[in-house]
Amino acid sequence: MFDFSGRVALITGSSRGIGYAAAHALGRKGATVILNGRDAAALEQAAQVLRGQGVDTHALPFDIADVGQATRAVDEVLDRLGRIDIFFSNAGIQHREPLLSFPLADFERVLFANLTSQWALGRHIATGMARQGYGRIIFTGSITALAGRKGITAYTAAKSALHGLVRQWAAELADDGITVNAIAPGYIKTELTRNLWNDAEFTAWLHDRVPQKKWGEPEDIAAALVFLASRESGFVTGQTLVVDGGMTACM
Repeated sequence: MFDFSGRVALITGSSRGIGYAAAHALGRKGATVILNGRDAAALEQAAQVLRGQGVDTHALPFDIADVGQATRAVDEVLDRLGRIDIFFSNAGIQHREPLLSFPLADFERVLFANLTSQWALGRHIATGMARQGYGRIIFTGSITALAGRKGITAYTAAKSALHGLVRQWAAELADDGITVNAIAPGYIKTELTRNLWNDAEFTAWLHDRVPQKKWGEPEDIAAALVFLASRESGFVTGQTLVVDGGMTACM
C-alpha cells in the first residue's frame, strides 16, 4: 500500500514548510517530485537535499500568482516527464490587517494568489490528468474557512472558496478518474506563521484551545497528503480533511 513508484507529483510552495515535508514524504515512497517556489536558489538547495536522500527531484521555479508563467512551466514539465499524476496546490500568501482598514488592493492580491491562480493552474493540470484518465488534486485549505479569526479577511474568503471549489471539481472531474480534496491545517509551525509561534501569548492561547496542547508540524500535514494522493484513496473525493489537533472539534 501507498507505493508511489512511477507517479509524478507537483507541489507548489515546496522549498520549505508543508510543501517540502509533502515532497519528502511522497519522494521517499517512490514518487518523482517536482518542487516549486519563487526563489530558484532556495528551491535548488531543497532539491539537492532530496536528491541526496535518493529522491528523483526536479526544481521548477515560478510564481503561482503569475498564471502565464506557471502554465508555461508546467507545460515544460509535461514535455519532459510526460505526465503529472498528483498536484498538491499548497503555495499561498497572507496579509494581516483589521477589516475596517484592510486595503482593497491587498484583498484582491491575496484572493488572486490563494484562489484564482490555484483555479487556473489546477484546471490546466487537470486537462492533462483527464487525458491520462487518472489524477489526484489536493488543495491546502484552512480551518479559518470553518471558524473566523480577526485580521485575515482576504485569506479566510479565499480558503472558504477553495473548500467549495473542491466539492465542485469533485463533481466535474470524477468521470475523468480524478479525485479532488483539500487539507485544512490547524496552526502549523511554518514561515507563514512564524510571527505567531514566536508570540508567547498566542502560543499560550493556542495550547488552551487545542486538546493536544501543541503546534502542529509540517509532517502532520504531509501524512494526510500521502493518503489523499494515493491510489488507495480513490473513493475519497470532494472532502476537506481537517488536521488541527482537535481545535475545531471543541468549544
